[in-house]
Amino acid sequence: MPEVKLVNITKKYGKIMANDHVSITINNGEYVSVIGPSGCGKTTLIKIIAGIIKPDEGEVCIGGKLVSNLPIEERKIGYVFQNIALFPHLTTLENIIYGPKVRSVSLEQMRLLVLETMDLIKVTARSDAYPSELSSGMQQKIAVARAMISSAELLLLDEPLGALDVKVRAEMRHELRRLVKDMKLTAFHVTHDQEEAMSISDRVIVMKLGRIVEAGAPFELYTHPKNIFTANFVGEANFLVGTVIQMSDEGSLVDLIKGLQVMTNIRDVSMGDKVVVAFRPEFVSFGNEGINRLSGTVEDLIYSGKTCRFKVKLTNGETITIKAVTSFGEPICKIADNVTVNILPEDILVYPYPKGGLDKELALE
Repeated sequence: MPEVKLVNITKKYGKIMANDHVSITINNGEYVSVIGPSGCGKTTLIKIIAGIIKPDEGEVCIGGKLVSNLPIEERKIGYVFQNIALFPHLTTLENIIYGPKVRSVSLEQMRLLVLETMDLIKVTARSDAYPSELSSGMQQKIAVARAMISSAELLLLDEPLGALDVKVRAEMRHELRRLVKDMKLTAFHVTHDQEEAMSISDRVIVMKLGRIVEAGAPFELYTHPKNIFTANFVGEANFLVGTVIQMSDEGSLVDLIKGLQVMTNIRDVSMGDKVVVAFRPEFVSFGNEGINRLSGTVEDLIYSGKTCRFKVKLTNGETITIKAVTSFGEPICKIADNVTVNILPEDILVYPYPKGGLDKELALE
């Protein structure tokens, strides 16, 4: 279970900065996922760790050893691609043992590990099947197994579930984490699927324009993101601009556009500061109770069975999104209804207003 350390990794393609002085440490046995908009540099980063791409600057250390100049076959890694890469003329067993076989490792030496791995991924019964006879989910399991038994200590997963359908992908993500933990590997997982990253990772790295914006445990990134971009990119959030007009031991009072006000628990701001308040749609409730009561009109709703998304235009002209559980399958209000909503002070995040403006800070590119 090696520690992976990236120091000042930089890679340019012409004028495009794919990785801009990226430094991060992945701990022994840790499952780390990287998310970010398309073109943010996450795929370049995983290929640099693998040795497929050489950085312009910086160092890659795996298990305390500098590997920046080592070829991919000497880095003790397993690499799983988005597009399922199995030999169509080989059976499940033959695909799994391909790596050890080409390195002239005897099957007898690998026998126990192969059997344990096949049992772990639940493909023993299909050991004689060819890829064309297997589902896409089963094929990707075999690709993961092949990577795991190739003397790998570090597993690199490059959009490994992207080619699978939604239901299979949801099942496979938890299988992946279980396999990594059972095999006691370190995993670095690149994905565009936020839910995938949040549900299986010990830590999630958020990237934008070649840089690491923020890294942390999934719960922390979702409930207390330190960066406005993270709050917007991880999950969903409402953003309103205002000014701090009152401070107390309990928190701060923020004056929004056209007289609306919200009380927050945030105390590390100053009187007169221009700020951005943010809150998750599911943290807004309908009703007249609470200190932060805001009135508005339902402009739109999207029904999805258990939950419903509402677009509510507040009396100051701003529009917010609310996610609410349906009442016995029915939306709790209708389009054009006048409503009052409430947000608890502890559910409101407050950020300094960005120097370049809010739209630029939230932009995905």
